[in-house]
Amino acid sequence: MDVTGEIGEVRRLVAAARQRGCGIGCVPTMGALHPGHVSLVAECRKRVDYTVLTIFVNPTQFAPHEDLNKYPRPIEADLAACRAAGVDCVFMPEISSLYPPGYDTWVTVEGMSSLLEGEFRPGHFRGVATIVAKLFNIVHPDIACFGSKDYQQQSLIRQMVRDLNQPVEIVVCPTIREPDGLAMSSRNVYLSPSDRETAVVLSRSLRTAEQALLSGERDVAAVEARMRAELESKPNVRVQYAVIRDPVTLQPLTESQPEMVGLIAAYVGQTRLIDHLTIRLPRS
Repeated sequence: MDVTGEIGEVRRLVAAARQRGCGIGCVPTMGALHPGHVSLVAECRKRVDYTVLTIFVNPTQFAPHEDLNKYPRPIEADLAACRAAGVDCVFMPEISSLYPPGYDTWVTVEGMSSLLEGEFRPGHFRGVATIVAKLFNIVHPDIACFGSKDYQQQSLIRQMVRDLNQPVEIVVCPTIREPDGLAMSSRNVYLSPSDRETAVVLSRSLRTAEQALLSGERDVAAVEARMRAELESKPNVRVQYAVIRDPVTLQPLTESQPEMVGLIAAYVGQTRLIDHLTIRLPRS
C-alpha cells in the first residue's frame, strides 16, 4: 500500500495503475475509520482494480464553534485498517497543499446547501463540495463511494457531479449500524457510556415514523411531531431537526408519498449526531 501526501505522487500512482488497465476508485474520508468506511472500500474493490482512500480533515466544512481541533485523528490505526481492507493508495494531504495562501475558489450547490444541515451549519456544504471536487480533480476516479448515513451530503455530491459534468460515478453504500441500531460514525467516540445508551433513540424514532406511515398516517406534520416527542423524551437530547422530506429534493412534505426520507440531527449530550431512513410505502 502506498501512502502519500503529495498531489503529484498520487497522480503518478493513479496514472501507472491506469497504464496497467486498472479502473480507479476513490473513497473520500476524514479518517477515524470504522466498519462503515471499510464497507465503502469493499464495495469499491468489487467494482475497480485500484482504490485510493483519502484522509483529510477538511477545515472549510467546520464552523468556528465546531470540533475541528478535537476531531479524532488516529492515523496509525487508520493506516492499519486500510492495509487490512486492501486499499492500494492512501492520500493524506496537508492543509497547505489543498488550500495554499491566496486560495479563494469555491464550489457551491445552490438550493440544497441551504436546507437542513445547511441551515444549522452555514458554509458547511460549500466546504464539502469544494473539497470533493478538488479530490476528484486530483485522483480522477472512475467511481467514488460514499455512505448513505450522510444523506444530504451524498445527495449534494451527486447533484454537483451531474451539474459539472464530472466523469465519475457516485456509488452510495448502505449505512452500517451497531447491533442496537446506532449508525456508525467517527463522532460516536465522543459519547459517554450513558449518552451511548441514549443515542439509539435516533434510529428508534425513525422506525417509529416509518411504522406510522406504513400504518396509513398521511399527515407528515403529525409524524414529525411523534419523532420529535420520542427524541425529546430523553433528557440529554437536544433536537435540531426531525423531518420527513422528499428523497430527491429534500423539500418539505405535507402528505405522505410513495417514497420519503426521514432525517434527524440532534445533540446527545455534547455530541451532534445525524441519521436518516428511507421510507417506502407499499403500492396499492
